[in-house]
Amino acid sequence: MPEKIIVAGVPVDTRHFIGGRRVASPDTFDDVSPIDGQVLGPIARGGPAEAEAAIAAAREAFPAWAATPRAERARILHAVADGVEKRIEELSAVETHDNGALLRSHRRGVMPRVAHNFRFFADWLLTLGHDDFETRGHTNHVSWDPAGPCVLITPWNAPLMLATWKVAPALAAGNTVVLKPAEWSPLTASLLADIATEAGLPAGVLNVVQGYGAEIGDALTSHPDVRRISFTGSVPTATRIAASAAANLTPLSLELGGKSPLLVFADADLDLAVDLAVEQYDNAGQVCLAATRILVEESVAEEFTRRFEEKASALVQGDPREEATDLGPTIHTRQLEKIDGFVQRALAAGARAVIGGHRRDGQYYAPTLLTDVAQDSEIVQEEVFGPVLTLQTFADEEEAVRLANDTRFGLAATLATGDRERADRVTARLIAGTVWVNCFFVRDLQAPFGGSRLSGVGREGGTWSFDFYCDLKNTVTAPNGWNNHG
Repeated sequence: MPEKIIVAGVPVDTRHFIGGRRVASPDTFDDVSPIDGQVLGPIARGGPAEAEAAIAAAREAFPAWAATPRAERARILHAVADGVEKRIEELSAVETHDNGALLRSHRRGVMPRVAHNFRFFADWLLTLGHDDFETRGHTNHVSWDPAGPCVLITPWNAPLMLATWKVAPALAAGNTVVLKPAEWSPLTASLLADIATEAGLPAGVLNVVQGYGAEIGDALTSHPDVRRISFTGSVPTATRIAASAAANLTPLSLELGGKSPLLVFADADLDLAVDLAVEQYDNAGQVCLAATRILVEESVAEEFTRRFEEKASALVQGDPREEATDLGPTIHTRQLEKIDGFVQRALAAGARAVIGGHRRDGQYYAPTLLTDVAQDSEIVQEEVFGPVLTLQTFADEEEAVRLANDTRFGLAATLATGDRERADRVTARLIAGTVWVNCFFVRDLQAPFGGSRLSGVGREGGTWSFDFYCDLKNTVTAPNGWNNHG
């Protein structure tokens, strides 16, 4: 296999990165661009041997990195952020070819956020602490000790941003990392390894291995030397990871799927509510936080639907490299078939497509809104992960909350209302890790992030990330018993 491929004019090494050096595998898999179905190149396909080597490298590098002073770890993470910022154009172009998300979004939002992930956790590390407190004259001192090698398994819908959301706090905490990116979008993780090396990150502190979950993922998550596992992805995969980790009682952080509601009350700013609803088509609907179930108060449902159809129909779907494009392709033909299967079964069961409901050429699926759907139907209850929304109506606040909470998930919820007291009442009753009121996708790294029910286990962000990636220790010291008084 070639050591490097050229993507959008950028050379990308397709080998693993283990212990500070590139490592090939005897087998490969093809990385295909969703834009046009073209093969970008063969990628090293790892298995148990590569998993073992990567964990061994992380284990060997851990003592020195854990002992590195906080200020020095923070300095290196800021240097990584500098490297990301210098290569925003390259990273954006490669990731757009690799996963089909909009180039303009990568340039303006996603890649700057990648750099911010490193800067935020580097700075947070320097302020991390807890005031000492007294217990019957004894002093309690809380500390955050690095846990050890971490396995981080990341998804394909925002590959580098979601990878660094895990990598940055794990490294800041003093841990070493084995990163396994999704096989459908592995390229920017490889570029991150180059950037981290140039920034001075010691060999073995960050390792990147590629391959299929069944071949390399199980070997990583079941390894007894792994001290933390963080995963973002589907519920079925999470259950396999949890079972694999159980034998070693390896702590897990799981950020999983969602079937989030958008509640639109009659007192809401209807134009704002429509804007929020259409925004759910972002990244071709391949966003775990997307409010795919639109719940609208009966008295404004007809007007809401009219305005929604008008606005959504104006969206431009096409080549994500073009500035005017609003929706790109779905990530993979398998995902496209899955999306269409959901929609066609819903239509066969009596749903009506207000817009969309069909494929377009290539790997593109038309933005879709389905009405006349039952609450217990598959299309309402299961995550589609594509540009497919449903619309239901409610009579009053009580029914709105009941419908909103009536799934197995609890990742997020969005609420549109002009009544502050109603907002307070409803948000208090919604089952969700994040609730947005009259806004969407406003996220601060200081805030806890995660889901309830089948949407996940644990919270990350700010100190919550360090709580997960560290072993917390409380040291209790008696007030006397010292032989010296220096």
